[in-house]
Amino acid sequence: MLEFEYDGVIIGAGPNSLALAAYLSKAGQKVILLERRFEAGGGLMTEEVTLPGYYHNTHAVYHMMVDYAPVFKDIDLAKYGLQWLYPPVQFAMPFSDGSALCLYSDVDKTCSSIAKFSPKDAESYRKMYDKYNQYMEEFVGPATYHEAIPAFEQMMKLQSTDIGKEISELTEQTPREIIEGTFEHDRVRAMLLYVTCMWGLDYDMQGLGYLVPLYINRSTNYRLCINGSHKLAHCLYRSIYDSGSMVLTSQLIKRIIVENGEAKGVEMEDGRVFWARKFVCSGIDPYQTFVDYVGENNLSGEFFTRVHDYQWEWESLLDVHMALEEAPRFTAASSNPDVDQSFVYILGYESEQELIDHWEAIKRGELVVAGFNACFPTVHDPTEAPPGKHTGLISEAVPYDLKDGGADRYYNYKFKEAHAQQLLDVLKRYAPNMNEDTVLWTYIGTPKDYENKFWNMKKGSYKQGGYFPLQMGYLRPNEYCSHHRTPIKNLYLCGACVFPGGCVIWGPGYNAANRIAEDYGIEKWWPKMDIVTQAEEKGLL
Repeated sequence: MLEFEYDGVIIGAGPNSLALAAYLSKAGQKVILLERRFEAGGGLMTEEVTLPGYYHNTHAVYHMMVDYAPVFKDIDLAKYGLQWLYPPVQFAMPFSDGSALCLYSDVDKTCSSIAKFSPKDAESYRKMYDKYNQYMEEFVGPATYHEAIPAFEQMMKLQSTDIGKEISELTEQTPREIIEGTFEHDRVRAMLLYVTCMWGLDYDMQGLGYLVPLYINRSTNYRLCINGSHKLAHCLYRSIYDSGSMVLTSQLIKRIIVENGEAKGVEMEDGRVFWARKFVCSGIDPYQTFVDYVGENNLSGEFFTRVHDYQWEWESLLDVHMALEEAPRFTAASSNPDVDQSFVYILGYESEQELIDHWEAIKRGELVVAGFNACFPTVHDPTEAPPGKHTGLISEAVPYDLKDGGADRYYNYKFKEAHAQQLLDVLKRYAPNMNEDTVLWTYIGTPKDYENKFWNMKKGSYKQGGYFPLQMGYLRPNEYCSHHRTPIKNLYLCGACVFPGGCVIWGPGYNAANRIAEDYGIEKWWPKMDIVTQAEEKGLL
């Protein structure tokens, strides 16, 4: 039996695991990451899945926290060639009558676009923009990179300041109540409700209203990684190796070795053992971590039940990646040329009710053709396709378990190909040049495909678990693991299943690095974030 010893063993090499390893390796710790897939990076994938030379971001493409996440500056990923694009036209929502709503990085331009539909809504948007920007800078952003605080304690802290009281009031409202209480025009409501809920936030659920300022604020702050999202994983990978640690891919784990209630290391299917002098940390979902790898015999009955009660997301994603002869030309661009330069498109919905009807169909397990978001990265970054050619992405919210046939129905290629064609027909309705001559090839990814490709995306759950009030904040994934520690001594969590959650926001990995460093007396070479210090001084954290 081959045995190896490291300061820390990290399971999975997704974004948060890579960030954790980069911080601790640079702090002098010898760590190893064990990744099942051939490529490290988790959802940071850029692949040739259609035609040679066409590179598609097959999972993460819209990066929402580049201007906040400390990992980029702390690790100095720019020295490894990491570059970002910040498209000035962030969102466009074309309509069948040739009009369009646009969200810009410039608030004045956004207000001008909204004013064409409703001058009053333009004024309301400006007020919301300013207020939510304040919420983001003073609380939501800092809280993302600070360990979770128990709900009652956090509520008391928020109640001590005026801005905290305002955020608390939002928390008890549903996203729909917030949007409809602020805007009057149906199409403005449709667009802003979509950008609020596009990452799995239930439009009609109370208790998570504090996330509305986050998603509204981020809807004009998305970035595109030049050379594809996998470039980001590659840069972190290089930093880890430069610091003396390593990543092993194509690794099959048998179990987390637990002796006398302590995690000692990881045993592989082939018999190799990686011993941990200090810690084992899992970047994958709680079910795999505790049920598959720790085992029920090493857990209390209550904790084991809590893991089994963890809920996955109420919706998943179905993606159609396209190799294109040319970029789309939207009909709505005739009245506003900026439409053709948008980063993200919202297509298919002509009203707020159509959007809500789609979400309700998903909850019933129905796969319908309604609307989706779309992106054409090569309009902004031509390096991802052959000269003069383009790539495209259609990303549709869908149920995992279909009412007719269950999730296994996605295995039927003719079924998913027919559905993908219907989505392409919707795209063609708004951009007529997207036809059989210009769409050269497609690659379809369903919730079942994602579950098979990324084992920690159970039931197509792209955030390692749904956003519900009882598994967010201090309760994510449960009260036993909310500070990254687990009931097993020396075993930690750093994936999207822990606070603050998913969508490649880097909070779980960064916060886990802080927790592990503090628990083992590892000297932190990285500075505490100024915005976190300021939030603490104001009593918000």
